[in-house]
Amino acid sequence: MKAIVLGSDDRFTLAGAEAPTPGPGEVAIRVRYAGLQWGDVLVGNGQFPTPRPFIPGFEAAGDVVAVGEGVDAARIGRPVTALTAAGAFAEFVTAPAVLAFPAEDLDPRLAAAFGWATPTAYDLINTVTRVRPGDRVLIHAALGGVGSLAVQFARSAGAARIVGVGGGAEQADYAAGLGYDHLISRADFPDALADEQYDVILDPVGGPARLANLDRLAPHGRLAVYGNMATFEPVRFNANDLLMAGASVLAYNSNLLSRTHPERLAAGAAKALRLLTDRQVHIDISAEYELAEVPTAIQRLAAGGTRGKAVIRIG
Repeated sequence: MKAIVLGSDDRFTLAGAEAPTPGPGEVAIRVRYAGLQWGDVLVGNGQFPTPRPFIPGFEAAGDVVAVGEGVDAARIGRPVTALTAAGAFAEFVTAPAVLAFPAEDLDPRLAAAFGWATPTAYDLINTVTRVRPGDRVLIHAALGGVGSLAVQFARSAGAARIVGVGGGAEQADYAAGLGYDHLISRADFPDALADEQYDVILDPVGGPARLANLDRLAPHGRLAVYGNMATFEPVRFNANDLLMAGASVLAYNSNLLSRTHPERLAAGAAKALRLLTDRQVHIDISAEYELAEVPTAIQRLAAGGTRGKAVIRIG
């Protein structure tokens, strides 16, 4: 099969590879589209160590062609959207059956765009921070895969005011279409917020921005940490200060959840998928690439300034 392979030279190349065989509890998928996400950047720059050679890609949409032990053979031939541990940038990939969701009612491009971002956004709003009616919400990386969905889930949960960080004035109309009340650039954070405080803040950035977020929490506020896009340097804060404000710092790691309690991740993903299928939320597919263009797609994502979701056409 054809696949994008990350070699020992740290380069992504289009090459031939052996098609995988599903193990117990897995399905094999003929990939039609794959989703691009930040994990692909982390693999490429070495922040997420992997054995070499390595086939990247963590989001696949296609048809089940084989099943492993313990999986219903009736799933063969069914279209799915799947969360994978690796390998989606290839013509065939395996995935845990519990994380391969029926996608008969979705266009395969949209099914690939569902990816990890949609269940992550759903869980951050509904499970981790439990946004309530009247809450004020601040979302970093506002126009990216998670941010562009989190704003929609927050609005559905009854948030009274939602502010996004990321992008610039030229993208204000786009942000408003997603449901943001206001958008500020990363360069203007936090000064542009004046004295505003927030009940919920979503932070995939880290570093100084994380400390600034702590200062912006309202009493009983919840800061959800789910990434370190800016830096992996640790941020230290005083738990006593949180106690006095009744505030919380909550971490969310969907990759870990997929390995420790995949059924929990699947439960949120299934709810998010129903909302997408019923068109109660939408995903903006902003770019489509061929398989050979994956290196360029990853480079553009790493450079920042992207919005919405990019997909890779496989077959």
